[in-house]
Amino acid sequence: MAKIFHTLVSVEEASKIIESNVQIIPIGEEYVNLFDAWGRILAEDMFSEIDSPPFDRSEVDGYAVLSADTFGAEEDKPRILNLVGSSEVGRLPEKEVNVGECMRIATGAPIPKGADAVVMVEYTKEVEGKVHIYRPVVPGENVSQAGSDYVIGDIFLKKGTLLTGREIASLAALGYYRVPVYKKPMVALFSSGNELILPGNPLEPGKIYDANGPAIFSMIKECGCEPKFMGILPDTFEKMYYALKGALENFDVIITSGSTSAGLGDLMYKVFDSLGSPGVIVHGLKIKPGKPTIIAVIDGKLVIGLPGFPVSASMIFTILVKPILMKIAGFDRIEFRKVDAIVPFKIATGRGRRTLIPVSLVESGDRLVAYPTPGSSGTVSVLNYSEGFIDVPENVEFIEENEKVEVKLFSEKISIPDLVFIGSHCPAIDLILSLFKRKCMAKIINLGSMGGLNAIKRREADICGTHLLDEEKMEYNLPFLERFSLKGKAILVKGYKRRQGIITLKGNPKNIYSIEDILRNDIQIVNRNKGSGTRTYFDHLLKQVAEKNNENFQALVKRIRGYTYEAKTHSAVALAILQGRADVGIGIEYYARKYGLNFIPLVDEEYDFIILKDRLEKLYVKEFVQVLNSDKFMTKLSETFQGYYTDSSTGKIIEP
Repeated sequence: MAKIFHTLVSVEEASKIIESNVQIIPIGEEYVNLFDAWGRILAEDMFSEIDSPPFDRSEVDGYAVLSADTFGAEEDKPRILNLVGSSEVGRLPEKEVNVGECMRIATGAPIPKGADAVVMVEYTKEVEGKVHIYRPVVPGENVSQAGSDYVIGDIFLKKGTLLTGREIASLAALGYYRVPVYKKPMVALFSSGNELILPGNPLEPGKIYDANGPAIFSMIKECGCEPKFMGILPDTFEKMYYALKGALENFDVIITSGSTSAGLGDLMYKVFDSLGSPGVIVHGLKIKPGKPTIIAVIDGKLVIGLPGFPVSASMIFTILVKPILMKIAGFDRIEFRKVDAIVPFKIATGRGRRTLIPVSLVESGDRLVAYPTPGSSGTVSVLNYSEGFIDVPENVEFIEENEKVEVKLFSEKISIPDLVFIGSHCPAIDLILSLFKRKCMAKIINLGSMGGLNAIKRREADICGTHLLDEEKMEYNLPFLERFSLKGKAILVKGYKRRQGIITLKGNPKNIYSIEDILRNDIQIVNRNKGSGTRTYFDHLLKQVAEKNNENFQALVKRIRGYTYEAKTHSAVALAILQGRADVGIGIEYYARKYGLNFIPLVDEEYDFIILKDRLEKLYVKEFVQVLNSDKFMTKLSETFQGYYTDSSTGKIIEP
């Protein structure tokens, strides 16, 4: 007697039933070389073993200069500098550049000590050992800074990452040739139905082309698995049985489409239940379309029967099967992608049954509009015009006009970040993201505190990291909400403390112990970029020195060698000192200790977060704040980052 299941379960219940009957984990690991790595999933975190680039290098052919020496240069009034040598690709320059000097430099060649910019050769003329400069440059112009891509010891790719051309480029640039990846699950795919014929053959009367075979095949590949299409099964028990029995011996997962209902001609559930133990564990989902879905476990292997209609099959694959296959393949992120949109008009739903509504996404200004795609679950054009679908709960009868909805995307190829973080560079941000309960695709852009505040003001960022000191109030961060016209629009979430100080080579060979020592003419510094909190604090200290010595601030900074030599991150400051391109810089203790450098504390600064009020309910923004408040984060912060600590204010929300 055939076993017919009358109890329908939700998608979530089906997932739990699956995991209680079979292990949904990667099937193993292997090493592949880079030329075979595309589309594979990393099985381990990858650490940078070098700094990339390993030295400051020129982005153009031209002349390495001290940018201040070029100020005022014009076509009819060039600045003239003494040529002191050349910097060639593949070797470090033997000389340094001093005031009034320049050095010939090739694209990719190391920047000599003392230089902070490169003038393109097109704007120069070399005459008898001197170089005429016809156009000024700013600090850092045409220079690719050491460590601007990657820093020694940092995780540059995480376990579970899908390897594409860009990730493989990073691996190659950092010297990796063989990489650990998860073995690809082998998935056997069958279509079923007497009405189906393969595309490419003449269409006979009463027949239709098999759309599910090629479509589901592609979707399986996108999950990081290795599918093999095994053909179209006729509606006979014996042929189905022996075809699936043979596949179970050679594949990790079996997927079929069609013949999944409980009618006289629908045999798949009977075949599944006859192949082994425990057999069918789910037959029917509480969802429309997609109700006739079958799930079985046969001697430890997962077998899934999708509905025959293409739209139903694709949506059930996306909502139920895709997360399972991605987990077996080793993906770090196992949820399907989602975007927020509004609906343009009132939509009737399933009225008592969970409903999936395919939609086309249209951009309208700064928002997405989700238009329901016309057609039934058997209409192939629905898939062609739909980017995703709305998952409507069973207790919702209507979606109102202009109502905000969540759209689940059919493909991972649509790239929309979950969280945008713009602000001051801080390695602890990665720690916060690593503690999220849900995997989050975050975009982190290090523009400095000022850049982050501007991004918040333009509504381009969800979160800004800042450590700006208001010199008048001697207060960190909060006064800048009013200064950037964010009062009433944004709030401040208290973060943590970071110890800033003077960084020098180990042993402090030049005996630099104070800000006054940095003013010596035998000292070359590396500065932070304008707009960064560290630069603001350093300038504050220099103004105090200028006032103490009754000296003009601008005159004082002109005496500092390297004041215009700017690094965009704390790690770049430490690298410049470690590699001898500078003698001293101001930065955080963590990177000084990481690179084995000397550190003299100056201040425990406050690193906080600015968030737009209307983003506080956004899923990953909310989780960011929750993690910040967690005991686990506070413990890991002090354990992982020397010079960092939290206090009773961490995680508190302040609204000015």
